[in-house]
Amino acid sequence: MMRRLISAAVIALCLLPFIWIVYAAAGGHLGPDPAEALMHATGEWSLRLLALCLLVSPLRAWTGWSAVMKQRRTLGLFAYFYGCIHFVSFLQFYIGWDAARLGEELAERPYITLGFIAWILMLPLAVTSTRRMQRRLRGNWARLHRLVYPAAVFACLHLLWQARSDVGEALFYLAVFAVLLAWRIRRHRLKSGSAPAVQT
Repeated sequence: MMRRLISAAVIALCLLPFIWIVYAAAGGHLGPDPAEALMHATGEWSLRLLALCLLVSPLRAWTGWSAVMKQRRTLGLFAYFYGCIHFVSFLQFYIGWDAARLGEELAERPYITLGFIAWILMLPLAVTSTRRMQRRLRGNWARLHRLVYPAAVFACLHLLWQARSDVGEALFYLAVFAVLLAWRIRRHRLKSGSAPAVQT
């Protein structure tokens, strides 16, 4: 019962930014450039939820609270959800769903290329997030879901490249993901070092 309540609370909290965005858009409260405000908000929430998703494993290791692992898939899916809104907003408001223009933007603007790569890398993670796919892919599932690390890096570089003079926010996210990735590398090395030697 408690796990269900926690899961419901996490879903509700993840939906709150979307509800606010819809309310603000409907009421004309997104400022003088609604398209830019929409893209900025959805992109930022995608990064935030991706960071929270990667924080789950360290949090379990630090607190011993195993129930938090149940929320990792929810956080990851909502990170991709906001990333999709971010991308769709770009298609709608900036290129008008013109495939040729999208190709030009990808070729001429590196920050758009980086964001698109991040979105593409997260696509298979969302598609294979179910338990059924986890059972089907077996060991390959964990290897596939390591794509979340380059996806996070590309997303941060996407933000950094377009930040122009104000790079503080992008550097903050880069630092957060660097710490989370460094924690995983250190844990992997400790596990490898503590493994018993194989007799040959």
